[in-house]
Amino acid sequence: MAHLSSLIVDVDLRSRENNSAHRTREIDGERLIVRRGQPFSMTVQCSGPLPPEHHLELLLRLGKRDKVVIQLQGERGARNRWWLHQQGAQDELLLTLHSPADAVIGQYRLAVLVMSPDGQVVDKKDESSFHLLFNPWCRDDVVYLPDESLLPEYIMNEDGVIYMGTWDYIRSIPWNYGQFEDYVMDICFEVLDNSQDALKSSKMDVERRSDPVYVSRTITAMVNANGDRGVLAGRWQPPYSDGVAPNRWTGSVPILREWSKAGTGAVKYGQCWVFAAVACTVLRCLGIPTRLITNFSSAHDTDGNLSMDVLENFEGTDKRDSSWNFHCWVESWMRRDDLPKGNDGWQVLDPTPQERSDGEFRCGPCPVAAIKEGNLGVKYDAKFVFAEVNADIIHWRVRPDGQREKISVDQRGVGRNISTKSVYGDVREDVTLLYKYPEGSEKEREVYEKAGRRVTEPTNESAAPGRLRLSVKHDHPVFGTDFDIILKLQNYTDKDVQVQLNMLAMAVTYNSLHGGECKRQVIDVTVPAHQENKEVLRLRYEDYAECVSEHHLIRMKALVEVPGPAEPVMTVVTIPLRMPELLIQIPGKVTKGDKATACISFTNPLPVPLKAGVFTVEGGGLLPATQIPVNHDVAPEQKVSVKLSFTPTRAGVRKLLVVFDSDQLGDVKGVATVVAHKKTRRSISSQA
Repeated sequence: MAHLSSLIVDVDLRSRENNSAHRTREIDGERLIVRRGQPFSMTVQCSGPLPPEHHLELLLRLGKRDKVVIQLQGERGARNRWWLHQQGAQDELLLTLHSPADAVIGQYRLAVLVMSPDGQVVDKKDESSFHLLFNPWCRDDVVYLPDESLLPEYIMNEDGVIYMGTWDYIRSIPWNYGQFEDYVMDICFEVLDNSQDALKSSKMDVERRSDPVYVSRTITAMVNANGDRGVLAGRWQPPYSDGVAPNRWTGSVPILREWSKAGTGAVKYGQCWVFAAVACTVLRCLGIPTRLITNFSSAHDTDGNLSMDVLENFEGTDKRDSSWNFHCWVESWMRRDDLPKGNDGWQVLDPTPQERSDGEFRCGPCPVAAIKEGNLGVKYDAKFVFAEVNADIIHWRVRPDGQREKISVDQRGVGRNISTKSVYGDVREDVTLLYKYPEGSEKEREVYEKAGRRVTEPTNESAAPGRLRLSVKHDHPVFGTDFDIILKLQNYTDKDVQVQLNMLAMAVTYNSLHGGECKRQVIDVTVPAHQENKEVLRLRYEDYAECVSEHHLIRMKALVEVPGPAEPVMTVVTIPLRMPELLIQIPGKVTKGDKATACISFTNPLPVPLKAGVFTVEGGGLLPATQIPVNHDVAPEQKVSVKLSFTPTRAGVRKLLVVFDSDQLGDVKGVATVVAHKKTRRSISSQA
């Protein structure tokens, strides 16, 4: 049949209307971005009425070199098929596209075809494209979250709170996820495109992108750069001079943009909370409900025996297993059709490179429900995750002849105060009971037996039964000050007891790597019968200034050598040093498109001057990451202040994040809530 020229004049994807309906307006107002399982519309302008019995069809292409091609016809097909509904007459047609709830996510290239009665293409327009994302609002999507009131947090919120510190002293830092910042979505798909599977077989990879289990597992591998083209290189101790220290990042967007700009070269450097936060950004952006989790006293069980063997020789510890003060991962919500019933809901995903899973450094998705019930045979990596929240800690003393002596067994010290940001604001929600039954309950014992963990009576690591009890008390000192650690020995026997007290204060990182010895003391102590004895270890700033890590943690170990056949008594505590307060003030009303000012200040708490100071400021919808150097030394007790002008690009409740760093003091963070108002007609007319 002869070609009928210029039948299709224009195709309008109606991006603004569709993006509003699909809750993607924050990502982009100009490009079409829609969610699967939810219809969207477009208009086709024709030069005139279509010839008799001619009709429109759409052709969708996905992947490099059109690896996947989908043809849409004007009839409702099977539940898992695309289909097209056509309305209108004369020269304008309204087309409504229906995507299946299990459609492949990604960028689709769209062609509009005019078809003749005998199935020939008589006209074609193929200049349009759109992005399709997961849809947690759609009941048929496997990422559907039944309680939609949670989605404003787990999909739409760009402002995060990450919990850090120790189980008994939890602090928080703000984080800008920035999943709706310009071109972040494009970088998220770029992350998928550079995975090992995508590079191996593009067609297979594209076809599997309908499955959030596959997509989330790919992202978990790609956020770290171990063995692939991943985003972040990890480093757990200084120096960081050839990159950015992990504690200086305040958001995911600069990391993702730097990775993309560098041609997929790894960004330096990340640690667990940075890996988890970047993963949270990517997963939320693609439409998978996600939240960041912090597990305090987190076990890293390298040999899979569900116990942590720590060798105490007061010179260091055995590195085969380790207990981290905290460890961050993410949970994503999805249905697990690949597993037996009971495994739907929150899934653990851990992008920090620790152990290999199917040959790559990744972990999960692992059902939280399986961890709680001790079902360790389910995919993926359930045994490793179970140990992170449940392992025993067994302390051994190494005698001079090399023999080991068991000091204590602690079955309750791992997996404490498991935390996430609440959906109701910037407050902590404890989710420990989602991971395990109450400590000491019968159900908890049943789960341990089911998981293959031996059920033994724990020993009290700070007491010799009927003899001595050892405890440690301390305040939460500010970094830069001198402070006391008080050790209390209580004698419950009828006789005076002479013991040797070994005290060792060491600087450690958050994942228990040793940063250096601060102070050591060995004394002989006599504790009268039925009385207590107090000893004080004084730590001055100069004792810990040179060896403390960027995490500002001091680990205090105390060992009491008891005469006779009795076992020694030992206790270990981690003391976090508090950071000074950073103040942020934003005077006046803040309006989108108008210049605003932030005033930032803090006082040097150290007894030494701070050199090479720099403030880094960032805020989604407010300004990109910006550095403000301090061009002078900051003397002890001196207040340093800077001013910053910024112009909000998006209205709404926003967070301005600030971090201060210098030669002697870093990781000083602050956050301010900014309400960016929309311009009123009156303000627009007055400017005109």
